[in-house]
Amino acid sequence: MSLMSIWNSRFSARTLLGGVLLVVASASHAGDDQFTLGRTILLGAGDHGATIPLVICRQTKYIKVKAERDLTLDRVVVTYGGDRTKTIRFDREMSSDKETEWKSLGSRRCVKKIEVYGNSERSKAGVKVFGRK
Repeated sequence: MSLMSIWNSRFSARTLLGGVLLVVASASHAGDDQFTLGRTILLGAGDHGATIPLVICRQTKYIKVKAERDLTLDRVVVTYGGDRTKTIRFDREMSSDKETEWKSLGSRRCVKKIEVYGNSERSKAGVKVFGRK
């Protein structure tokens, strides 16, 4: 085997490996566009929303909710722009550490406040709300 054929075969393997690593890095980076909008606690009962005020507005097009304990998630009311609101209905029972699917706000919105409506199965349950561009 000549030195040039060894170089070419190693170069091809390096190129292939580099390409695979680039694809893997890009795929893992694509999932990194998720960010936490806020966290709140739902109480046992009542029709009062648990509020997540945002100090500065956050641009997002999609939201999803993660339950930290068993709960019933009714809806999320997002306040954006000039105090306009959008209600996103979930109407579901959620187990601990489960997430909803992504729900669209229609277009990118500058979110100022989030209110989460639901009930916890125990005395209280933590809830995280995530955004995605």
